[in-house]
Amino acid sequence: MQTQDRPISLPTPGLTYPSRQASVSRTTGETDVQVSLNLDGTGQCVAKTGIPFLDHMLHQIASHGLIDLEVQAKGDIEIDDHHTNEDVGITLGMALHQALGDRKGVTRFGHFVAPLDESLVQVALDFSGRPHLSYGLEIPTQRVGTYDTQLVREFFVAVVNHSQMTLHIRQLDGINSHHIIEATFKAFARAMRMATEVDPRRAHLIPSSKGVI
Repeated sequence: MQTQDRPISLPTPGLTYPSRQASVSRTTGETDVQVSLNLDGTGQCVAKTGIPFLDHMLHQIASHGLIDLEVQAKGDIEIDDHHTNEDVGITLGMALHQALGDRKGVTRFGHFVAPLDESLVQVALDFSGRPHLSYGLEIPTQRVGTYDTQLVREFFVAVVNHSQMTLHIRQLDGINSHHIIEATFKAFARAMRMATEVDPRRAHLIPSSKGVI
C-alpha cells in the first residue's frame, strides 16, 4: 500500500512564549513564606524553610522538574512543623497558578512512575482548574528524622488546592518511609515537568475542548 506524505504542523519560526515566572509572598500570624519560581529553569534550588526534610523534598521538585525554585520560610516550628509545611505548600501552589496563567500552550497532563530502591510510586496530574487529591501512600513510620510523615499529605493538599490541579498519587511498592516519600516527590516533579512543558502543536491555545480551564 502506498502512502502519501502529509504536512506536519510545526511551530511558527520565531514564536515566543510569555515568561512563566512568579514570586508570591504569604504572611500569617503563624508563618512568613516567600516562593519564587521559573517553570523554564534548569533545576536550581534554594530552600530554607527551617524543616530540613522538607527542604530536601523541595530540591527534588526543582531538580527533577527542571524548575528554578527559591523558598524562604519562617514559622512557628517551636510548636511543630505543621503550619510551615502547609503554608509552604499553599504558597508554592499559588506561585504555580500564577506562573501558568491561563494555561495556554501547555501539555496540561503529566504522569510518571518513579522507583527508589524497593519503593515505586506513580503520580498522574492534570492542571485542570479543578482541585482534587487522591492520595494512596501508606508510609509505615510516623517520622523520618524529625519530620512527621502525616505532613506529606498536608503538603500536597495545599499545593493542589492553590494551583488548581487534579493529582493522583499511588504507592505501588515500598517499605522504607524515606524512600516512599522521596519517590513521590520525584514522580510529582517529573509529572509536573511533563504537564507544564509547552506543546508546539497547541501554541497559544488553551488545552481544553471547552476552550477554557
